[in-house]
Amino acid sequence: MDGLGQRLVVIFFTAGGVLLGAALAGALGAALTGQPCISTMMRLAREVKIWAIVAAIGGSFSTFEIFESGLFRGEVSAVVRQLLYVLASLAGAQAGYYLILTMGGGYE
Repeated sequence: MDGLGQRLVVIFFTAGGVLLGAALAGALGAALTGQPCISTMMRLAREVKIWAIVAAIGGSFSTFEIFESGLFRGEVSAVVRQLLYVLASLAGAQAGYYLILTMGGGYE
């Protein structure tokens, strides 16, 4: 597998892991404080999704800088690569969200 494919896989699983970790740790905290675990886990999974995407691609500002340099300097491959990174992180966060949704009983 080339460097791009490896990076896409790592980004996918990083986004999913951030979301899963936050939701499960939050559910543990809810259990320790006597709050409802499942509803807390579901709420956190919804709220943390965008942060999981940003964390997986390494921060949003570098991505925007690469978009800017790619668009205005004609480096189309850099723009396509960044779009693939964003899509991989979005897919990873969504997969993690669906896993939490399944663990929570399938309701929102």
